[in-house]
Amino acid sequence: MSFNREHHRWYSPILGRDMDLLVFGHAGARVLVFPTSMGRFFEWEDRGMVAELGEQIAQGWIQLYCVDSVDEESWYARWKWPSDRAWRHLQYERYLLEEVLPMTTHRNPNPYLTTAGASFGAYHAVNFAFRHPHLVGRTIGLSGLYDIRRFVGDHYDEQVYANNPAHYVTEIHDGAWLDAMRRMDIILATGETDAFVDNNRYLSSRLWQRGVGNALRIWDGWAHDWPWWRMMIRTYIGGSD
Repeated sequence: MSFNREHHRWYSPILGRDMDLLVFGHAGARVLVFPTSMGRFFEWEDRGMVAELGEQIAQGWIQLYCVDSVDEESWYARWKWPSDRAWRHLQYERYLLEEVLPMTTHRNPNPYLTTAGASFGAYHAVNFAFRHPHLVGRTIGLSGLYDIRRFVGDHYDEQVYANNPAHYVTEIHDGAWLDAMRRMDIILATGETDAFVDNNRYLSSRLWQRGVGNALRIWDGWAHDWPWWRMMIRTYIGGSD
């Protein structure tokens, strides 16, 4: 199926390095796509996720913006002090907020934004959405882990906490923040025997305790690989069925 594909690369002053992204489609709801652990901007194309959504892209229902990661410089940089890893992640967030999102809205005025990702990409998608719910209409986490403490060991400070959805959602007291989260479509999909399934259940239950509705979808079996993620993304990109 034929649809628009564009490669963009520019020097990010926030990150101090070149960054790449791919755009698929010409119109529709914008979808900010995150790769898996230390993955690249072309991963969803290489793994068949873009092709799986070919009809929606070609029809102008959605437009994908597949970003690169800096995981190897942040959470996966185990040689760094945990605070430094968290700081690099926050710089990445600024890059998304101040460079990527303005580029997307300049190209496509559609106000609706979805964040999506699988595995560690799900962490990025959900964490970004929860930290900026006024910007995001839907977030889709596929087989994600939402407790970042496994990356920092015994070190736990304000910067780490601020990027740990499994913790900070239990302590949100800002009414406007909660209201924005309650308006968001939150979809958490994982496998019944996935190693992260309990963390998904935990996050879902804590959200419900704060009055934040969400769709927890537990698939049979393991479901932590691209064949399942292709089926999941096609199922959930347009809703929470």
